[in-house]
Amino acid sequence: MNDAANRFYNSVDGAADLSQSALVELFVYFLTVEIGEDAATPKQVTECFRTCDLTIPGNVSARLSEGLKGKPPKYIKTKVGYRLQRHMREALSKKLGAETVTAQTSATLRGIEHKLPAGADREFLKEAIDCFEVGANRAAIIMAWNLTMDHLFAYILARKLPQFNAALAANTDKRIKINAITQRDDFSEIPESKFIEFCRTAKIISNDVRKILDQKLGTRNSCAHPSGVTVNKSKSIDFIEDLVDNVVLKFTV
Repeated sequence: MNDAANRFYNSVDGAADLSQSALVELFVYFLTVEIGEDAATPKQVTECFRTCDLTIPGNVSARLSEGLKGKPPKYIKTKVGYRLQRHMREALSKKLGAETVTAQTSATLRGIEHKLPAGADREFLKEAIDCFEVGANRAAIIMAWNLTMDHLFAYILARKLPQFNAALAANTDKRIKINAITQRDDFSEIPESKFIEFCRTAKIISNDVRKILDQKLGTRNSCAHPSGVTVNKSKSIDFIEDLVDNVVLKFTV
């Protein structure tokens, strides 16, 4: 969350001139809207101040509590923390403005990064988001696809190898010479479109996930070769979010 909080703070025009109370509001917005937490706790808001090298308010809990008493109130208290009232959330969205969309999106993607446990997948996704943040949208898409495939390979080897090999053994496509997977490198013998097909045949993935993978494979193919196709940030965001949420996080190794 640390990198994401810094990027978000740096994206806000005039942030250095905001009062501590306004910064508390800003960080509640960051935690609940950008990162997607159910609510913001005083501890999390305090950590945002610390991460951004800002003076920490004397009593964050008291400031949040005071925000419940205004007319209208700024916050809603839940069992786990605080959320912004709708009017506050919408006002902050307008205040932040369109010019901060890219930086806020980076923070959102960093939030996805931190959903992954520490390890190779998380580091690989971090590099994919690094590519996005410098405008290398094609590279971000290709890396996110490679991450997804590698994750599925690991998942199958760990949990679904008999089912996948049964589907592979029934294959009639003469382009595929291999009839069983014994190690990770064996997957490279199978075209990606056929790999997706075998995963569906083996009931490793649902038909909805198959559709997502087929669509994203087409996007990846368009990005992997020089072409006149424009790859904008919104396409990168959709690509990364869809694959991480529906494949990488769903199929736990």
